Amino acid sequence: MLQLTTDSNWTELGKYIIKTEHDIVQVRQLIRVHAKEMNMGIIDQTRVTTAVSELLRNMYNYGGGGEVLVETGVVDDKNALIITCADEGSGIEDLDLAMSDGYTSGMGMGYGLPGAKRLVDRFEIKSEKNIGTTVRVMKWR
Repeated sequence: MLQLTTDSNWTELGKYIIKTEHDIVQVRQLIRVHAKEMNMGIIDQTRVTTAVSELLRNMYNYGGGGEVLVETGVVDDKNALIITCADEGSGIEDLDLAMSDGYTSGMGMGYGLPGAKRLVDRFEIKSEKNIGTTVRVMKWR
């Protein structure tokens, strides 16, 4: 599994495994709870929950499931909700293409990754063929 750099000052809120569609629903609900606990407004709660939902769905459909790490911390002098989604799937062959609007490798509408990126304040992605994909999103409070 690919790892993104992390900050030792971040606080872990939970680590979750995605194996089923039920797991997706549970983690999505937990993200909304964490956003609400950070005093995010309803619009930002919805944005981060929607972005993570897209990432979880991709992880489930294309990566065979994976792990989600939820943290809080200070990033660029802002309090942030930090969600890292990692899978051990086949990886994304052409990351630039996958990040372009309208591209889909499956039956979707092609809004997944670029749509998720637009909904959060920071979006980081690493993918390596036959190793997997790791995406981290951050939403400021």
